[in-house]
Amino acid sequence: MTTTTPTITLNNGVPIPQLGFGVFQVPDDETAAAVGHALDAGYRSIDTAAVYGNEKGVGDALAASGLPRDEYFVTTKVWNEDQGYDSTLAAFDASLARLRLDHVDLYLIHWPAPARDRYADTWRAMERLLADGRVRAVGVSNFQPAHLRRLREDSDLVPAVNQVELHPRLQQRELRAFHAEHGIATEAWSPLAQGALLADPVITGLAERYGRTPAQVILRWHLQLGNVVIPKSVTPERIRQNIDVFGFDLADEDIAAITALDSGTRIGPDPDAFA
Repeated sequence: MTTTTPTITLNNGVPIPQLGFGVFQVPDDETAAAVGHALDAGYRSIDTAAVYGNEKGVGDALAASGLPRDEYFVTTKVWNEDQGYDSTLAAFDASLARLRLDHVDLYLIHWPAPARDRYADTWRAMERLLADGRVRAVGVSNFQPAHLRRLREDSDLVPAVNQVELHPRLQQRELRAFHAEHGIATEAWSPLAQGALLADPVITGLAERYGRTPAQVILRWHLQLGNVVIPKSVTPERIRQNIDVFGFDLADEDIAAITALDSGTRIGPDPDAFA
């Protein structure tokens, strides 16, 4: 199966596939196989991070694929303990070596970790990597409006992306409005709430009506909101199903029914407290 995934143009003109493949919690020795299945299914965007411990597996799969470098988009992230100017540059070098690439398409600050108070220095390192052409775009992850405002005060460079926990039970409306106002793309991690939504009666009812899986319905909701989305699976059939979401549209009333599920419930940590 192959598919053509639509792209979103980031604020510096770089296109990112709107649907990618995430490898959070995938063991390194299983990552190459999972990414290989994803590439075979048509995914062309892979999202990893230094702290996931599986950049090598991602690099192995990309090398084995034989795909030209300009046909896939790779995101990785600097971990909290590596924040700071020089340490971010060193962490980037290590990630690049594990991935076996000469550049990364998108590099993110993984968490603001405000108690460490290093994300402004880290952002200066990101600016340097962008200026040197070692990354095509830079952004952040798990940043709240206050953290984004501080970057605006310290830098003229606006993050291309903010990757945040986002799913029907945590829709981040205020944050998404901030992104829209400032030209920041919203990218959703845990888009399926780690499976917690797959048995929700609203979702299962829509899945039955559309002849789709519950995961496909939720992913379609994300896409129609304009989010970039990175579902994760290690099961080949689910990997294929999760990218097969471009042949149908949810009606406005069904988008509204999913939107009504918002309860502000997080699965992951609070970005204001996590260090």
